[in-house]
Amino acid sequence: MKVRVYVSLKPTVLDPQGQTICAALVSHGHQSVAAVRQGKFFDIVLTEGADRARAEQEMDQIARDVLSNPVIEEYRVEFLD
Repeated sequence: MKVRVYVSLKPTVLDPQGQTICAALVSHGHQSVAAVRQGKFFDIVLTEGADRARAEQEMDQIARDVLSNPVIEEYRVEFLD
């Protein structure tokens, strides 16, 4: 089983890297770009035969406690197979 955890800044948190990327895109002629928010993702491969329900709970805990900073970031867990 493979899991992808997406982590991004909360909408209320300033994203200077996203602003820099947006400015660069506009300066390269991409005039339709109005805003950019950057983030990251983690691909996690679970052991063969892992219990899906337990894995969902465990991945949520890992995303919340290890992969993201809950003060400024939000996360989403997606099972790929």
